[in-house]
Amino acid sequence: MRKVRMNVQGRVQGVGFRYTTKMLADQLEIHGAVWNEADGSVGIEANGTEEAMEKFIQGVKASPSPAGHVTYLDVTDDPMIKERDTFEVTFGY
Repeated sequence: MRKVRMNVQGRVQGVGFRYTTKMLADQLEIHGAVWNEADGSVGIEANGTEEAMEKFIQGVKASPSPAGHVTYLDVTDDPMIKERDTFEVTFGY
């Protein structure tokens, strides 16, 4: 099980980015949460298999939202992230 924390920057707020990220996570059986940050970026915590996580990271990098555009993606492995059994769109952490 791989656990990652991501910070996504670019045109990622107001374009359906969180909801399309959830759709991608659900397709790949990734669990976690996605939320908007006050600075205009999007935060993600996710856990899943190594193979699914690689696909998820690449999908986020390519922007799951057709109206979105990712200019920067920071991915940090963090074994301390809480394991979840769903993927949720939240309103901040």
